[in-house]
Amino acid sequence: MSREVRRAAVGELGAALRDLVDAAVRTEVSLDELAAATDAARSLAARLRAETRGLHDVAAVDDPSTGERWYSPVYGPGNPVAPPMVATDSPDGRATGRVTLGKPHEGPPGLVHGGVVATMLDHVLARALRAAGRGGLTATLTVTYRRPVQLGVPLLATAEMGTTDGRRTTATARLVAEDDPTTTLAEAEGLFVALRPERAADVFAPTGRDVGAWTTRSGDD
Repeated sequence: MSREVRRAAVGELGAALRDLVDAAVRTEVSLDELAAATDAARSLAARLRAETRGLHDVAAVDDPSTGERWYSPVYGPGNPVAPPMVATDSPDGRATGRVTLGKPHEGPPGLVHGGVVATMLDHVLARALRAAGRGGLTATLTVTYRRPVQLGVPLLATAEMGTTDGRRTTATARLVAEDDPTTTLAEAEGLFVALRPERAADVFAPTGRDVGAWTTRSGDD
């Protein structure tokens, strides 16, 4: 089976499970219906656990060399807790993410949880760097919340790479509603540090894979 065929199947399951998660956090059915749904969910979980990978194993649908994760909690098509964000990037160090968030990502009533906002901004920041060929892990992330972020509103997150100093690279990001792009809802500044090859080999050793998206070349400071 090709990776693309499996990705299509994983995406279909992810979409169905996201619908289930949304229904689960919005339902007001009777206790009997809740009990029946619980039994069905446990049965489905047992079915999916018939063949699983370990905590450190890389999924067959992933591409760790480019950083594409199909079970990412931000954009992964196969992850039922992901919105999922539709992300794009360009080699000049820019990235965008489009997403509409619902009840599963609610904080205060009717509003997106602040931690979810930070997670989305962190992702587009890192994606902008990777698009420009700069690997790295988040070292610091500073988020400024300007306005409440409403559920059910199409959102646009944009990021741009800043300065580079050896293994360290900065980037900035901004979140707006697509129908009101001049009003900033939240913004972020991030510092990312690329791992030296020998350090990356140690950090990612449990995966058994050469994970190049978070590393830098030998000899870089």
